[in-house]
Amino acid sequence: MTQAPTPTADTVRRLARSLLKDGGGGKGGGSGRSGGVESAAGPEVRPVAGGAEPATWWVGTRHVLRLAPDRETSTRHRRELRLRELVRPHVPVALPSSAAHGEWAPGLFCTLDTRVPGGTGEEHAVSAVGEADLAGLLTGLREVPVRQAETLGVPRKPPRSLEALRRAAGQVAERLAEADEFDPARLNQLTPSAAAQLAAQPGSAVLVHHALTGGHLVVSADGRVRGVLGWGAAVVGDPAEDIAGLALAVGSPAAVRAATLAGYGARPCLRGLWLARCDSVLALAEGLVGRGADPLPLLRTRLRRAWEPILLERVTDLGHGDDAL
Repeated sequence: MTQAPTPTADTVRRLARSLLKDGGGGKGGGSGRSGGVESAAGPEVRPVAGGAEPATWWVGTRHVLRLAPDRETSTRHRRELRLRELVRPHVPVALPSSAAHGEWAPGLFCTLDTRVPGGTGEEHAVSAVGEADLAGLLTGLREVPVRQAETLGVPRKPPRSLEALRRAAGQVAERLAEADEFDPARLNQLTPSAAAQLAAQPGSAVLVHHALTGGHLVVSADGRVRGVLGWGAAVVGDPAEDIAGLALAVGSPAAVRAATLAGYGARPCLRGLWLARCDSVLALAEGLVGRGADPLPLLRTRLRRAWEPILLERVTDLGHGDDAL
């Protein structure tokens, strides 16, 4: 397999200038300018994140260039462009659109996306109105025709076992306790019988974003959720996964309120809550031993958000059978 070339600022600038000039072979428009500073050599470019071979670059002030490093990612990027067009009419928040796209190396796809203005969920807290925006997102995802999504190539993903996740989190909780990071007794709230009660219900699969991190939420300074990025991981599956993602991104209370506004009942809300709580414990344990890509401060923040108390827990006792749900 041919190794992808290393993207540099010069190659990215030339590529962006070409895409903006010709609209990616007729697949979008461009005026040859991308906003911000532009020299004779092309628009100003800079990596979105660090790394020896960054795959995502700011282009001026209005575009983002994403370079697929391999053929598998190329396929996912192409699918994402079609999926965003399918989702767009159903949700109240902005999604990026592709101003131009093509190949940046033989067989490797690239897309020059419009930049959705605003900060991230890591920079700005989501307000009460922003929670309504998230509710509209969850509602809209449930309305997207599953068959059409699967026709585009969106994979179907079976629901995770909450009991297996509970056991895995319990195995690492003592290690976190020794590092003074977490009280393992908190996991006792999720009993084996409660985990069984919170199993995903048959026939509940919907389109799931599956990566609702704070970095993928575009949040304005007033707390409104203006857009959602990162649709390449979308699947048809368990809607509780997006509730879990929001719990890690904006906190459990806000996630549950948004899901409740979207029409989800106690069972999927609690399932999402506990998916997030177990995931946060496991992720921090991995981070403490040097595994995982996310920095420890972010992992600690996600754990704190996931374990924030919610009003629903005052009336729902997970340890006392089906009548509690």
